[in-house]
Amino acid sequence: MTVAERLAQHVLATRYEALPAVAVAATKTFLLDALSVGIAGSGDPLSRRVRTAARQWGEAPEATVLGTDLRLPAPAAALVNAQQMHCQEFDCVHEDAIVHAMSVVTPAALAWAERADGVTGRDLLTALALGVDVAVTLGLNPGGAWRFFRPATAGAFGAVAALGHLARLDPAALIDAFGIMLGQVSGTMQPHAEGRGLLPLQMGFNARSAVMTLDLAQAGVEGTRETFEGERGYFALFEGGADAGAALAELGHRFRIAELSHKPYPSGRATHGLVDGLLRLRDRHRFSADEVERVVLLGSPLIAQLVARPLVPDMSVSYARLCARFVGAVALRRGTVRLDHFSQEDLADPATLELAARIDVGIDQSIAGRVLLPQSLLVQLKSGAVYPCTVTDVLGSPTRPLSREQALAKFWACIEQSACALARDNGARVIELVDRLEMLESVVPLIRLCAD
Repeated sequence: MTVAERLAQHVLATRYEALPAVAVAATKTFLLDALSVGIAGSGDPLSRRVRTAARQWGEAPEATVLGTDLRLPAPAAALVNAQQMHCQEFDCVHEDAIVHAMSVVTPAALAWAERADGVTGRDLLTALALGVDVAVTLGLNPGGAWRFFRPATAGAFGAVAALGHLARLDPAALIDAFGIMLGQVSGTMQPHAEGRGLLPLQMGFNARSAVMTLDLAQAGVEGTRETFEGERGYFALFEGGADAGAALAELGHRFRIAELSHKPYPSGRATHGLVDGLLRLRDRHRFSADEVERVVLLGSPLIAQLVARPLVPDMSVSYARLCARFVGAVALRRGTVRLDHFSQEDLADPATLELAARIDVGIDQSIAGRVLLPQSLLVQLKSGAVYPCTVTDVLGSPTRPLSREQALAKFWACIEQSACALARDNGARVIELVDRLEMLESVVPLIRLCAD
């Protein structure tokens, strides 16, 4: 059985009734989170420019753009919403796979569901869980160098899986769809290295392609067969020849959506160990940011690759969110990291930059593998006092989840960043409908509450 056949079997055979309660609860949690960060992202300056371009791609009012009064053709809405969900680095993530699956799967599924106008809450809930399964399964591999932007590339196939479930494709058509997606999947790490806004837009490219892929598959267009394991397939081209290995065998036994991490801070997840450790030490030893002489963070080579970037003049917001030095300095000075801590004034704040320059990020050679944890932290004060800390779990992870109150506080903070003046009553109604998602006869009212 090919990988595509195995994935298709799982996606098409699984029904809502097969989902364990923990997966149902997690899907609701992370759908609400995805909606809220997508709404918040609508207020980002780059998102406004993306919407300006998207208005030129067709006039069919098929699907809602979160946080706005705009409706677009379904592929375009999927692109815009995916970009908005990831542009502030506030979206949930599977830490082992390093895949932001919900930010590709959800926008594609919402656009498809609104256009089809026959998708129930159970349909959407199940499709999201299965889409995350596929995306995370493709990310859980022992591969080589990470050259491509896996949240976008693995997320693309997760989105195809979710739409295949919603469209009730037959197995052959879904296998074709995976193959059609291979011809479009994209996402390079170069925007990450440069701190460019193209990074979240790559999530959008793949969400849009997933919607178009399903249209092509339903029209009878053929795809490849050895899409993943072929000589020039996904694993060879995008993952250095690796394969999904044991993760494939766990399909149907572990639902990966229950393994996602909720982000409490709008910055790269690889910075959260530093933030978590700094705040723990500050609260335990009662020192202020002004007392700090030096901070040293040691983690895996992946931490260095993702967030050990130097401070540079005139940092962009995209660059700063993935700069551990800057994020750590913000945490020490503000006691947290919020969306409004990445304004142009904050990026140029002399006190923050001076403190950031005294934070070092290095590699602990004893840590093997592409992992985010553990991280070792040392804070030295100007008094000479030295405080060490080892971070083995981070707030928002499955072992240390956000409380309901913390999750809702994040939701409301995101709603306030909407491009339009989204009514608070709308937000309350969104929470209510997500809480009883499995009872909805149509998800369209839920989607449209997320817009002006």
